[in-house]
Amino acid sequence: MSEKRTSMQRLKRYLWLGSGAFRHFADSIWRPFLKSPARSSAALLVLAFLLVSAFLSTRLLDSSASSSSISAAPRPIVNIATSHVYPRKPPAVLERPREKLEIPLNCTSYNPGRTCPSNYPTSFRPEQDPDAPSAAAACPDYFRWIHEDLKPWARTGITRDMVERAKGTANFRLAIVGGRAYVETFQKSFQTRDVFTLWGILQLLRRYPGQVPDLELMFDCVDWPVVQSRLHSGPNATGPPPLFRYCGDDATLDIVFPDWSFWGWPEVNIKPWESLLRDLKEGNKRVKWMDREPYAYWKGNPTVAATRQDLLKCNVSDKQDWNARVFAQDWIRESQQGYKQSDLANQCIHRYKIYIEGSAWSVSEKYILACDSVTLVVKPHYYDFFTRGLMPVHHYWPIREDDKCRSIKFAVDWGNGHKQKAQALGKAASSYVLEDLRMDLVYDYMFHLLNEYAKLLRFKPVVPEKAVEFCSEHMACQAEGLEKKFMEESLVKGPADTYPCKLAPPYDALSLSAIRRRKENSIKQVETWENKYWDGRNKS
Repeated sequence: MSEKRTSMQRLKRYLWLGSGAFRHFADSIWRPFLKSPARSSAALLVLAFLLVSAFLSTRLLDSSASSSSISAAPRPIVNIATSHVYPRKPPAVLERPREKLEIPLNCTSYNPGRTCPSNYPTSFRPEQDPDAPSAAAACPDYFRWIHEDLKPWARTGITRDMVERAKGTANFRLAIVGGRAYVETFQKSFQTRDVFTLWGILQLLRRYPGQVPDLELMFDCVDWPVVQSRLHSGPNATGPPPLFRYCGDDATLDIVFPDWSFWGWPEVNIKPWESLLRDLKEGNKRVKWMDREPYAYWKGNPTVAATRQDLLKCNVSDKQDWNARVFAQDWIRESQQGYKQSDLANQCIHRYKIYIEGSAWSVSEKYILACDSVTLVVKPHYYDFFTRGLMPVHHYWPIREDDKCRSIKFAVDWGNGHKQKAQALGKAASSYVLEDLRMDLVYDYMFHLLNEYAKLLRFKPVVPEKAVEFCSEHMACQAEGLEKKFMEESLVKGPADTYPCKLAPPYDALSLSAIRRRKENSIKQVETWENKYWDGRNKS
């Protein structure tokens, strides 16, 4: 009897205890049932029955699931607690990614007949989410100024008579009909401004084939805006002529458009923006901000404006150091020397860089902002398409126009005394340019501007009688030297992989007023600090 009891206890330990990890749990549960041999036997029988039942149930469930999976579709998984039904997704089918379409220049077939190729795609379906343009990213906030630039025609629309009245100062008329470009030239522009402006528009058509609507517009490549708003206000005033150009001001209604230098400026050896942007990124790494020269730097042509000649007075001399290092650029001599001293990527070696307008706005602003240096902006009178998104004391430091030297001196002293804040200000500007002024976004700005403009037309665009069809071959195959090099370098190889960014709606009146008020208050704050600085120095 004692042997039987011993063997029963061993069996119990083997089945229920295993290792000693569960000893306390098993003893507390089973000890009352194992005080006698009869109870022990009964417990073991119950245990064996339960084990066999569990085994058989498992086998039955497996076979049931297998047979049901063959005979019927899988049922949805039901979460009883929340009553939500989550249908099972079928396994994703891995498709081979579509090869990126590239359309090289075809000068061989173009040159004999001077006829633009007909093999351009006429539709646009990007690889990424081709059925959902709403999935595109939001455009940078400065795109919303498109609505403000077109507001003068929002109520009346744009008639053919309005367009024709813009002809007086225009360099060319552009017509886009059926996705193809036609140009009627009125007068040649200064240097190659018209050439590279048109080249940029042709690249837009390659990037978004079939997406730019039919339109006609007039383009003026001269610096100064000319459509005076005061001449087109009042109950009996005629609607203003829609005239495109590179800059505007608060007194005019010209429609601002990206300037030619985004595709290259061969006369001064400035590369296309996409290539130059890469060089500027690398140039920023060569000298860390803290190790840069602690002065304000400017180099340019002072002969184009009196305000630039005035800036030369701020240069260091034996009698005074205004913390400025100012240099006059002689482009004729520079071209003879191979542009060795005008490489923009090698000019990011000062903590501060000065931006000052020329005869109007200057294309140099984007190059200066991209340098990681604190941009000191002498009070501007003009704006281009992206600068209205800049905020004083966040992206740049405002400089008085009528007291440049003292204003520059204070700005540099403030920055050298607040190095972390100054460095952050310079970084905010370069980030703005590197992220929100990428070449793909320049094209998106052009795309949205032309689309919104075309919506306002109250006539059917046609190919002008004296117009010539323009295509990339028409321009690049006949070009030479740097013109050809920059065209080939900035050529859009084929349709984009993604949709254009999503354009936000117009600013409401309160938002627009708040933006302007914030800019004014920031500038006034800097002037207050500056006055206190000079009052303190004069007293001492």
